[in-house]
Order: sequence, then structure tokens, then C-alpha cells
Amino acid sequence: MTASTPLRTALIGVALSATVLVPLQSTAFAAQTATAGAATTGTGPSVAGIEDGTARALATSLADEAWKRQLGAAASGGDAVDLRALTEGTRTAAGRGLASPVAEADRAVAAAKGLPSDVGSLLRVSLVAPAAKTGAGDTAPLVAAAPSDDDGTAFTAYDSRGTAHVLHTDEAPDRPLYLVDVDGAKAVSAGLEVVGEALAAKGLDVPAPASEVNAGPAKASSSAAAATAGIDTTLIDSVRIADVKEPGIKGDAEIFTLVTGFGKDGKPRVDTVEMPYLNKAATTYYPNQVLVNWSNYKYNMADAVMMEDDGDTNYQALAKSIVTVLLTITDQGVYIPLADAVLDAVPTSWWTDDPDYVDSWYTLAKTTKGTRNGAAANGWINVSPYFVPQL
Repeated sequence: MTASTPLRTALIGVALSATVLVPLQSTAFAAQTATAGAATTGTGPSVAGIEDGTARALATSLADEAWKRQLGAAASGGDAVDLRALTEGTRTAAGRGLASPVAEADRAVAAAKGLPSDVGSLLRVSLVAPAAKTGAGDTAPLVAAAPSDDDGTAFTAYDSRGTAHVLHTDEAPDRPLYLVDVDGAKAVSAGLEVVGEALAAKGLDVPAPASEVNAGPAKASSSAAAATAGIDTTLIDSVRIADVKEPGIKGDAEIFTLVTGFGKDGKPRVDTVEMPYLNKAATTYYPNQVLVNWSNYKYNMADAVMMEDDGDTNYQALAKSIVTVLLTITDQGVYIPLADAVLDAVPTSWWTDDPDYVDSWYTLAKTTKGTRNGAAANGWINVSPYFVPQL
């Protein structure tokens, strides 16, 4: 399988004028989430299907004027709103009627993504497109599931009658549009814990205490490093990605990186790195974030694979696939790049949307310093050695 994908042209503007109307029959919310226009994960509805069913149910509920005004006020600030908290806290009849189905949809999303049942609320709703916010309380809005197809040119939104509208990504909005999606930052954080636990159970990841990898405000000099006990790390001074593999209308990307190498015991290992700040394309970030903790590795070499979660990523399946591949690799006494093994472990179907391959960096050394371009030519990182004193 070829891991790299052609770079996608960034979306200009947002999706939004209706060109096709498709009458839909009213159905129960549970049936909507189970069948709404997406493939299943094999044991239940996909995240995209759950989002679509939730979007349609929310749209029809907005026939209640009081509830429509409350949603508009809650989302008018531009930030995503916790849908479960909003429906559980409202006094409107339509909003209260959604509370139980939304809670059930949240649990279905967690199951579809391989996350623990106690992860909490995941579904959220946002009012998109600044031009559409004007008069949001008076104009009949549409509601859609946030599109996950990077190359898609159209997606479906619903009005308060349950009618489907096909919206296009290259036309300006003429009415308010709400997007229903998953809290990506929360999902990635919980998902990487799932991956880490699965790897640790097989001896492929033994996380160091967080206190050992905090970079601190200033870099230590080499003389201080020699005189003080601590650990060697590689720090990301700056990073820039051309395409974050996220549809423009959906908003921020959810980026994470898998760092691979051979552990002290000679077994392949993977360390997970959350990158919540890296959410916009063609933007330079200066995180001062630890990428590699060299105390975890036998050789002074490691690889890094950067990915983006578009929604349907099942972290239990991802962990199982990676574990299955890495357990077949043995230490030959010299460093062997493992990035390709990790990429090959990802199911072929996931390269369509979830999770998206962003870029990768091979053979990062403990002494690597300066700018390194990614293998997929989609971005660069500027790194430097960084010694973390042991307090």
C-alpha cells in the first residue's frame, strides 16, 4: 500500500448554497443514526452516520422557535457548543426531547471510535460562516454533519421539515448553517490513551512520567547537561504543514504524531504525541514541544508519522493493527526505520478519509538540528536537541 496521498487543494470559502432538494420521510432518531448515508464500522453505525442522523434530528427540532433562538444564542460566539449539555440544560420542549437521543448518540460515537464509555460528551454543534451569522435568529437555518471527505465538493444539510439540501463547497452561504461534529481534541486525547495502553500491554510502549519530558522555559547548555542528571530529547522549535487534511468548512484539524523506534529492550515501540495547536494549514507554529524522549530508545534514531483524525478513526482498531505489525519485527542489532511498518499497519480503507496521513520524518537522530522537510513534501519541522534536567 502506498501511504502518501496527493496534496489536496485547500478549500476556498465554505459550502453552502442549496441546489438540490430531496424530500425525506420522517423517521425515529435511532433509525436515522443507524442508517444515515454512511458505511458502518461492522458492529454499528459509523461516526459519519451518527453525525448525519443527529444533524437531521436537530434540524427538525428547530421548528420550535424558542429552541431555535436558544441554539442561535449559544452558538453565536463562534465556538462549538457541547450538544449534550445544551439539550440537557434547556427548558424548551424540543430541546428536552433531544437530550436522551443525543446522549445515546454520544455513546454510539465513543463505541464507533473505540473509546471508553466514560469519555463523556463528544458531539458538538457550530454555527459556521460569518456572513450567515447575521440574522441567525430570524432566518430558517440548515443543519449538516461536518463533511469528512477532503476532496468532496458537496454534502447534505437538512431544514426543519426534514428536507435534504445538497450544498456545494465553492458557493457562498445564503442562510445560517449549523455543523454537527465530534470534539476532535477530546477524541484524539482519549484515543491516544487507548493506543498507548494497547501498546504498553504488549511491551511496545512504556510511557515515561510526564515530569521527565517537560521542556521548561529555557534550553540547557551542553556544559549544564554534562553536569546534571536528566534525559535527552528532541524539541520541535517550529512546524508548518501545507495541507492539514481537513475540509475547510469543518474548521480546525486534529493532528497527532506517532514516534517509532526500538525500545531499550530491543522491541519496536511507539510513543504518541498530541499536537492540539497544529490546526491550520500554511501556518507556522512555535510549540517548543518534546517530540522524542531518547531515554525510551535503544538507538539514537527514531521516525515520526504525523496523522489527522477526520472522525471515523477507531483507535482500538488502529492500536491492534500497529501491534500486529510491530510484533513481527525483531531487532537486528542496527537501527531499522519503522515508519513504513506503522503506515502499512493502517487499514487501506482509512486512507480515504480517517485518519489522514499528513507527513513523516525518517531517521531523526538525537543530534538532529535545524529544518527537516517531510517525506511527503507536505510540511517541515525545525528541531533541536534539548536536555531536560532531572529535578
